[in-house]
Amino acid sequence: MAKRDYYEVLGVSKSSTADEIKKAYRKMAIKYHPDKNPGDKEAEEKFKEAAEAYEVLSNADKKQRYDQFGHAGMGGAAGGGYGGGMSMDDIFSSFGDIFGGFGGFGGFGGGGRQQRVNRGSNLRVRVKLNLEEIANGVTKKIKVNKYVSCKSCDGTGAKDKHSYSNCSTCGGSGYVTRISNTFLGQMQSTQPCQACGGEGKIITHKCNTCNGEGVNREEEVVSINIPAGVAEGMQLNVSGKGNAARRGGMNGDLLVVISEEEHQELVRDGNDLIYSLFLSFPQSALGTTAEIPTVDGKVKIKIEAGTQSGKILRLRGKGIPEVNGYGRGDLLVNVQVWTPKTLSKEETKILEKLAESDNFKPNPDPKDKSFFERMRNYFE
Repeated sequence: MAKRDYYEVLGVSKSSTADEIKKAYRKMAIKYHPDKNPGDKEAEEKFKEAAEAYEVLSNADKKQRYDQFGHAGMGGAAGGGYGGGMSMDDIFSSFGDIFGGFGGFGGFGGGGRQQRVNRGSNLRVRVKLNLEEIANGVTKKIKVNKYVSCKSCDGTGAKDKHSYSNCSTCGGSGYVTRISNTFLGQMQSTQPCQACGGEGKIITHKCNTCNGEGVNREEEVVSINIPAGVAEGMQLNVSGKGNAARRGGMNGDLLVVISEEEHQELVRDGNDLIYSLFLSFPQSALGTTAEIPTVDGKVKIKIEAGTQSGKILRLRGKGIPEVNGYGRGDLLVNVQVWTPKTLSKEETKILEKLAESDNFKPNPDPKDKSFFERMRNYFE
């Protein structure tokens, strides 16, 4: 099932401000909140859908990519988004401030304060693609050296389940409340406990494998589905494939930056491709057939007799597809008549004789366009 437009999900427009987007999400989240709709799977899916939309539209970089490329630009084919397997706890840990101060919606399934969730750092990798891979889309498997959850302790950092004690500073809640006096009166603020890092517990006996960190550095093979039509510098997001968090939590993301390899014969210009076809004078005068390289293999085209140097032949739909899947560029064949630099005595005599013929004297037809007119039409 295709994903709905994120702006449609939240009921906002592209010109909406960050504050308007936040208010719209809060309204949707409260309406479909699990505590208000117990056991309602449809409400739960709408709650997740709203969270996914807000996660993108509240982030300036992600919003820009979404506005330009749609869902394809968000790495949807590579996995990611709250609809792709993230739990309710992940949503509340990311956007807990949205629900603060409303009724008792401070967490999922009971309204209590949500325990702080660690998040691993993001990783950035660069992937090189050739023109054929860009035109057709490709699945790349790359090796990533990163922090992964420790298998010995399941990422807890503790030797076993008995190797914990409640934090004495926060009493196991993971938060501490401070009261300060201001000219407006007493102000109360709640912050994650610094003693335990917001976890509410202290490790008494560390895991021998990871020394209490909960993570180890390893090499992992990650499969990345790259949609057709990507371009140099574009960034795709693979959710959850970054560094694992210390002592449990959410993995960071893998940010995949696209790099294009230069093609030997074709030059990319947006979604169009340009090929320079060199013809001999007899070929351009008499007409011929030529074999043209494309991203899908070679094709033969007919060259009409009397084809002028600089003529541009357009092969429609033989370029690069739009990254969102709508439309495809063209292949522009730029004809160039090759003039020999050296001639034999016999060739010189033949050309000198031909030069006396009226047909070989330049006599451009008024309908023939100048170079500048041809280029202007090309860019229009």
